[in-house]
Amino acid sequence: MPRARPVTVELPTETGLHDGLAYSLWLPRTPAPGGVVVLHGAGSCKENHHDFARAVIGSGLAAIAFDERGHGESAGLMDGRAVDDIAHMADLLRDRIGTDPNAPIALRGSSMGGYLALVSAAPARAAAVVAICPASAEGLGRGLTERRFEFQADEPALHAFLATHDEREAIAALEAPVLLLHAEGDEQVPVEHSRELAALMRSPLSRLIAVPGGHHRSVQHDPDLQAVSIRFIARALRLADA
Repeated sequence: MPRARPVTVELPTETGLHDGLAYSLWLPRTPAPGGVVVLHGAGSCKENHHDFARAVIGSGLAAIAFDERGHGESAGLMDGRAVDDIAHMADLLRDRIGTDPNAPIALRGSSMGGYLALVSAAPARAAAVVAICPASAEGLGRGLTERRFEFQADEPALHAFLATHDEREAIAALEAPVLLLHAEGDEQVPVEHSRELAALMRSPLSRLIAVPGGHHRSVQHDPDLQAVSIRFIARALRLADA
């Protein structure tokens, strides 16, 4: 009978709290030229995206995943600080990379995280954005009102945030390249939303990939599509650093 071979799972380089936000940092074995801030969806947590973080360091880039406020191990309620929190995480990643205080950083988010990646890209000085089945401000607001989310929120503050951070305006003003990935079978966020956003994209490197079938969570964990995302990010970061 064949002997079982042990498998060693890659663990984060560092875990900790930064301004009350629980994060896991992933650094490759050689100096990284840039990195990715990984944003989870509503009711999710950083650990659900460690598979992507492992794939990122395998490409030679760094990654940081963190729990949004009201989620996981982070302190406080989710409120109007989301953009500032993402910008701070991008700066923390640049600091941990260590080779360049202006190292190019990408944002990669799923669902609510995709929405946040789009509206946070400019404040975070993102050189690229990958948004997977990105939610809309209106959809998130309805979900909050209808109590469909399982995270803790300061509802008036979060409603005010959603009312003043429109993903359509953000993507129309964004010069950084954007990759939109969306399952055509998404039962929560219709693929038409990404098609509408794609029509507003400015960079010639931007693109939309609509995947036949699937569901709301299928794209984010697909290894082939993760590889597509990483290649897109790596190219955009190289161009930003040129």
